[in-house]
Amino acid sequence: MDVQTWLLVLYVALHTPLCVYGLHRAWLQLVALGPAPEDPVVPITSPPRVTVQLPFFNERDVAERAIDAVGSLDWPLDALQIQVLDDSTDDTTERAEWACRALRERGLDAQVHHRSERAGFKAGALAAGLSECTGDFVAIFDADFIPPKDFLRRTIPYLLGGADMVQARWGHLNEDSGLLTRLQAILLDGHFAVEQVARHRAGHWFQFNGTAGIWRRSAIDGAGGWQTDTLTEDLDLSYRAQLAGSRFVYLDELVAPAELPADMISFKAQQHRWAKGMAQALRKSGGRVIRAEAPLATRLEAILHLTSACAWPLVALISVLLPLVVLGRGLGWLWVPPVVDLAILATATFAIATFYAVAAARADRAGLAKRLGLIPLAMALGVGLSLAQTAAVIQGLFGGTGVFERTPKAGAAGRSSYRARVRPVVLFEVAMALWLSCASIFSLVFGLPSAAPFLALLASGYALVGVGGLMAWRRRHHSSAPIPSNAGGQVKNHSQTGSDQAPLSAS
Repeated sequence: MDVQTWLLVLYVALHTPLCVYGLHRAWLQLVALGPAPEDPVVPITSPPRVTVQLPFFNERDVAERAIDAVGSLDWPLDALQIQVLDDSTDDTTERAEWACRALRERGLDAQVHHRSERAGFKAGALAAGLSECTGDFVAIFDADFIPPKDFLRRTIPYLLGGADMVQARWGHLNEDSGLLTRLQAILLDGHFAVEQVARHRAGHWFQFNGTAGIWRRSAIDGAGGWQTDTLTEDLDLSYRAQLAGSRFVYLDELVAPAELPADMISFKAQQHRWAKGMAQALRKSGGRVIRAEAPLATRLEAILHLTSACAWPLVALISVLLPLVVLGRGLGWLWVPPVVDLAILATATFAIATFYAVAAARADRAGLAKRLGLIPLAMALGVGLSLAQTAAVIQGLFGGTGVFERTPKAGAAGRSSYRARVRPVVLFEVAMALWLSCASIFSLVFGLPSAAPFLALLASGYALVGVGGLMAWRRRHHSSAPIPSNAGGQVKNHSQTGSDQAPLSAS
């Protein structure tokens, strides 16, 4: 084949799986708009004992707020155990001890369990807490979450009705603090207001999101407990539990608000961990899912879910290839069949846009108009992450476990005491923004004006991520505020090694 044919074949080959994912998202939208299942519930007559776990690692800005929130849960004092699972290396431990002491004075069983070795990261802390757990049910909240007071009253009836895990929807405490947080809210609501809803309504497997959920203790043990060989211990346990027969319930109407990362560096670090962990979960459980004794539709849905992070490398390659395609079409030596353009537009672009529109409508109908105008930029942000996420996916599929980089939180102060790492990929993101900007100009010069807005939007996504990261780094570099020596929260983990063990790291 000549160069033109190879270019066309590569262009179509890269877009084909993205079109499949786009069709999958169109299906998710339809199901999410359908009727909700009637999950069995049993009224609470004698409240069972519940353990609430708060995994902490250097959370001085939010520790007391989180402990106060779980201490305000509407549940009998003699049936509630609060475990602060603290691996901190700063004064978070002292703040947590003070807050728990105040709860004990009110009659609550609230204890800080401090580990001097951060073995196994969050999964290790949760497993250690289970060894001293007295509850039949275990609720888990990350440090930046504020659960509603009636969380247990609304979830326990489903567990009494036979469910093994109940997941609430994430809300957003600081959505309106800036453009980045508004765009993050749109992207996250796509998962929580469409994906989770649709999988639950279709009777397929879905995930515990690591926080704002409650488990039957025996379901955790029956699935093999918390394991430390992935960075997404929540996703890993979710699939092991459902493969073992556990039944999950998703409560879309129960919202637990949390903080969104306030700057681009922290946001990218969070996304990097999630993408790497999902690739690790695919490597670990993908084969078992394919061979599982479950309906074919459930297994296909699970594989589409587990492989979704693999879309990032495809997007990155397309971003490199697209300017060459525009140049070839403009010069007349490359012809792309109109049906290819139509399929890409319908499935890989329009279906994604409507996906986020449906999510915005379901999550925040009152603010729908404001959100709709930001959807194209949110999609561009997703594209802009593709280079960093590609590295994460490759590490997850072929590397070691790595370091759990937690996301810095700011709390009421509005500014975090911790820093995340600036990754070198930021320079390639800026270069990609320039590359696609040139392609947008090419399209105008060569008489392809319809391609210019799309290319400009892609360029803006890489610019938003790359330039945004550099600007956040510059603000930090010139800040005179003191930063803890473990900036970003990395501590050497003696039980695990991986390629992410760098001197500056957090998420």
